[in-house]
Amino acid sequence: MLSITMIGGGAIGVGVLQLLENDPTLSVDRLIVSPGSHAAVRERLAGLQRPPQLCDALPADARPDLLIECAGHRALEQHVLPALARGIPCLVVSVGALSEPGLVERLEAAAQQGNTHVELLPGAIGGIDALAAARVGGLSQVVYTGRKPARAWKNTPGEQACDLDAITEPTVIFQGSAREAARLYPKNANVAATLSLAGLGLDRTEVTLIADPLSDENVHQVQAQGAFGALDLQLRGKPLAANPKTSALTVFSVVRALGNRAHTLSI
Repeated sequence: MLSITMIGGGAIGVGVLQLLENDPTLSVDRLIVSPGSHAAVRERLAGLQRPPQLCDALPADARPDLLIECAGHRALEQHVLPALARGIPCLVVSVGALSEPGLVERLEAAAQQGNTHVELLPGAIGGIDALAAARVGGLSQVVYTGRKPARAWKNTPGEQACDLDAITEPTVIFQGSAREAARLYPKNANVAATLSLAGLGLDRTEVTLIADPLSDENVHQVQAQGAFGALDLQLRGKPLAANPKTSALTVFSVVRALGNRAHTLSI
């Protein structure tokens, strides 16, 4: 059985734990959460048959087979970098954090120091394998358009772009590079950062973000051109009931990645 430590007891982490309940090949032994949040997280986990041990950080003597980050950008600095340096392989959900200059290089350096590996998960978007393969032959353009319900942009700079409660039609709230999108919308723009790292990079990937009061879906559209030909992908994902900023597919992406590490056949 694969021994896993997870970071994050929010909507994504709890959703993953619920789906892993019936998989005998995977065991989340520890859950790293913020100090002071143990009681609230324990309440969210009340229905689990195999609840993990809660802790503030990875114990110095702990050696899980895998560390999975489902907590947000600060967790990379606090937990993922030290774990990599200790030789613990890591999976990262909060890819948008890598828009911070130098963080990709620091992750790589920590993994080299620990002689291990860090994997960036595709989360809410598909086609990452095709885009990364197309980069080998040469990409000329990658354009990403993200459309979410208006409420999903609450407590973001989108509130300055328009009145989210008053708009009656789809409204563009951002146009620019993936780096700027990930910086301004860190909880909404992981997809843009993921596409960038698979394709043309954060500064050459074009991003448009739309608030849509008429939709209850998270709609991701990717258009790419290059020596391979052209790619046009649209994914209409349902948001998590517990967090409209996050696509349910993000949770499924984590479970798939963990399964690929534990099961004898993977795809």
